[in-house]
Amino acid sequence: MKLPVLLWSLHCLTLASGFTQANELLDRVFAHPPQQAQPRVMWMWMGRNVTREGITKDLEALKEAGFGGAMMFALADICTPWQAEIANSPAPELVAFTDPWWKMVRHAASESKRLGLDFGLGNCPGYETSGGKWIPAELSMQEVISSKIRIEGGGERVIAPPRPSVDPRANQMFPVIHPQTGEVAAPIVEDRKTFYRDIAVVAVPADGTIQESQVIDLTSKQDAKGQLIWQAPPGSWEIIRFGHTTMGKQIQPAQWDAMGHECDKMNPKAVEFHLDHVIGKIRQHMGDLIGFPGLTNLHFDSYEAGEPSWTPRMREEFRQRRGYDLLAWLPVFAGREVNSAEASSRFRSDFKKTVADLYRDIYYPTLKRKCHEAGIELSSEPYGGPWNIPEIVPQLDRVLTEFWSSGREVTLDLGNQLVETAWKIETPVIEAEAFTGSPEVSQWNETPFELKRLGDAAFCLGVNRMMLHKFPHQPWPGVKPGIVMGQWGTHFSQNQTWWEPGKAWVRYLARSQAVLQWGKIKPLAAGEFSAPEGIRAIRRSMGGTELFFVANLTKRSVKGNVTFPITGLVPELWDPVRGTKRDLTDFTYANGKTLIPLQFAALESFVLVFRKPMSAPAEQKAVNFPVCNMQFPLSGAWNLKFDPKVGGPERLQSFAELFDWTSHSDPAIRYFSGTATYYQRFSVPASALIAQELDLGAVHHLAHVSLNGKDLGVVWTAPWRVALPPGLLREKSNELIIQVTNVWSNRLIGDEQHPDDCEWTPGPRANGKYLKAFPDWFVKKQKRPSSQRVGFTTWNYFTKDSPLTSSGLLGPVRLMWSSPSVPIAATVPTATFVKDQQDGFEADAVRLPRIKLGQIQESGPFYDHTATADAAPLFNLTTRNGNGGGETLRDEKTYRPYGNGNALLVKFSQPDGVSLREIQTFAGHGDARASQTYQVWIALTSAPEQFIKVADVDAISDGGSSRVEVPLNQSKIAQVKIEFQDGPLGTNIYREMIFVPAP
Repeated sequence: MKLPVLLWSLHCLTLASGFTQANELLDRVFAHPPQQAQPRVMWMWMGRNVTREGITKDLEALKEAGFGGAMMFALADICTPWQAEIANSPAPELVAFTDPWWKMVRHAASESKRLGLDFGLGNCPGYETSGGKWIPAELSMQEVISSKIRIEGGGERVIAPPRPSVDPRANQMFPVIHPQTGEVAAPIVEDRKTFYRDIAVVAVPADGTIQESQVIDLTSKQDAKGQLIWQAPPGSWEIIRFGHTTMGKQIQPAQWDAMGHECDKMNPKAVEFHLDHVIGKIRQHMGDLIGFPGLTNLHFDSYEAGEPSWTPRMREEFRQRRGYDLLAWLPVFAGREVNSAEASSRFRSDFKKTVADLYRDIYYPTLKRKCHEAGIELSSEPYGGPWNIPEIVPQLDRVLTEFWSSGREVTLDLGNQLVETAWKIETPVIEAEAFTGSPEVSQWNETPFELKRLGDAAFCLGVNRMMLHKFPHQPWPGVKPGIVMGQWGTHFSQNQTWWEPGKAWVRYLARSQAVLQWGKIKPLAAGEFSAPEGIRAIRRSMGGTELFFVANLTKRSVKGNVTFPITGLVPELWDPVRGTKRDLTDFTYANGKTLIPLQFAALESFVLVFRKPMSAPAEQKAVNFPVCNMQFPLSGAWNLKFDPKVGGPERLQSFAELFDWTSHSDPAIRYFSGTATYYQRFSVPASALIAQELDLGAVHHLAHVSLNGKDLGVVWTAPWRVALPPGLLREKSNELIIQVTNVWSNRLIGDEQHPDDCEWTPGPRANGKYLKAFPDWFVKKQKRPSSQRVGFTTWNYFTKDSPLTSSGLLGPVRLMWSSPSVPIAATVPTATFVKDQQDGFEADAVRLPRIKLGQIQESGPFYDHTATADAAPLFNLTTRNGNGGGETLRDEKTYRPYGNGNALLVKFSQPDGVSLREIQTFAGHGDARASQTYQVWIALTSAPEQFIKVADVDAISDGGSSRVEVPLNQSKIAQVKIEFQDGPLGTNIYREMIFVPAP
């Protein structure tokens, strides 16, 4: 078979020999990621709700956003997680895998070809596993069934062992929702009542353990009616009749009218029958569209079909593979013990091995042969099935693993074995069904920043191309958020609020995937790589160049030495978020390794490249990360324009300070979801014209920044800054525009404040509700009855009391720069800890002298406590968590949880400022929230709006209490600002802050 150029082009280039070729390719793919490196999506067609217009809009949106292709699945109207129907659809009555549906697929393949996209197709309705209505009972997955009768021997016996019967409900892992009854259960499958084939009839001793030699085969004595005559030896005997029937396992979650049997994967006739049907339809409807661009692959998703126990040739296959006849061991299937418990267990193990062999030797080879004969690649997620993963991976053209967006740790489960096998056979691309979301964490509140940790963790485990789960087909452009898959999946579609600015994240994925597809994997052995806790890495190599993708998987900034198993080469730091590259100068060689001081913002990642020989040591090493030790906050008023098309206020708003939209009294702002534009004109002192960065502080959730007409790009992840080109700033009338986009959840909760104009059915797992029927006003395109509602979707997670998601630009927004000479030297804080005592420094704290503080302003998200910016608990002369009743235990009266985005600003009213000896801060908690992580900035009376960084605090505790002393010994202080970062568990619990006056 001639494989598409797409699959092998980048891989073949990576095999090019020579330093120059390898590095030219590396530079090229990083600057311009090829189509092979672009992420894909799982494109869900939900039931009958499919239109040609929607297909075109979907694919054009994917192309424009930088995606390389789509894998299409034909699902039910909604997934609860099981299939369910939504009545009264305005779309044609399409049924998956029927001819009208295939015409839609042809349109999708044709549009993919026009747009240069890679188009894949799930091989059957639903996403698991392989089958359909065309599969007859005799070619479906089979199970052994049996019946028993007891007789007394000692002469001729006429025996009529009854035909075995089973529960007519399907033998399958997951239930379905019956459209007529609403019942959630395994479906009743009529074929389980009617289809039956005999295997054997045996006689065995009625009681106790059976010896293999005691099993008597009576099969040949049985007539067509199932009756037999036997000269039964004396004793009590059990007559067991063995047969097989269909498991009744149905493909799912498919439309009810498209559901059918899973094919028998151990029977070559059944697998061929299935593929002949599907590939026959592909050839009929889109034969001229096979190949890239266009239809490139047929996909077999994660296996959830269960483990069969029979196939028509099982006895012959077992004898050939295991070397003995299974007839005498059939009683094990009927719950009897043969020879011994250990021997019966060995037989079950041998049987399981035979099933695995048949999947290896029949199922996957047949899939591959049939696909290749049609010019199509075989794609699969080969984990979790009744086979050995290392035996299956080499048979695939495209191999996928999977990771979920729930949980703190990212694991590939059995996918780790899959990745290791793919590495051994040098598979160039390892894809992943990525960010599969469970409803607890995917409620229209997902953001690229939150997803970055998961994606980076998967990159470090070996994934090098994401297939985002999920991108539901939107049949009716303009209906937002629109069609969803249902309970499962992270919400990706052109209807996402952040789809447009989120393209910056897609570019990040493509850059990262491009370098991770370059060269060959070089697994890191134990001890080769060392880094601070939370830092992970993966290595690739070619032509003398070594590359490491290194990621901070924590939500706190991390500094420390990182050691690479390389020597003699100059390290380069590539930033896949911004697309920049630079040489590092601060590093040392020792014991065949390179030690580099690195620093990472929360969830920040870099690519470290080693390829340039070190000619001579630098005489003076510049720091790898210059410290921005000066800042000028933008403290003026902001004009703010919300989009009225999605429920925002019509008029331009003006605010004296930045705020969380969800704290505003106007519902149009509080419940706003979409993009709002911030405007500010500002002036700067001449000393700040050299500012190198604009820092946005806390952003919820993406920001597109322009300054003086210059587009500075999208900020979607830490460190939440944009670079400022030299000469862009001016002293007067700088115009700053920041377009901030949040998530859908707030508007959907806002809609719940108004009368509902849709009917809903509760989800079976209490994770929300789904649309019972498309309302008539929607189908007829009439005016919406509940006119204040904005969103329309097919799954609702919310009530009117659901918690809102912090939104907007919270700041502080400030200009930042590095100055080699500042009027104040940085200080070195000291930290002390007490274990098991959350107020261990109470006695010391109350004895310290205190300076009278001026105005205190708290900013940033308010986390667990009330949404009142009141830092009084930090200055109330106690580190204790209250001293009596429940009222004193309230957060806003006893302590403050601070983390990323929080800041305290203390303004002193004295004209000449104040003199401070030091600042002492106290924290306490039973776990690592007793840590303290923050920066201290001060402004002098000579330049009261310009701040100087004087201290970095990173005091980590695993529980108890902590005390940090920040020496200042500085006079004429006009303002002090403390900017907080997350600790190991997010926010830290601060109990007291003391500003100690100079003597």
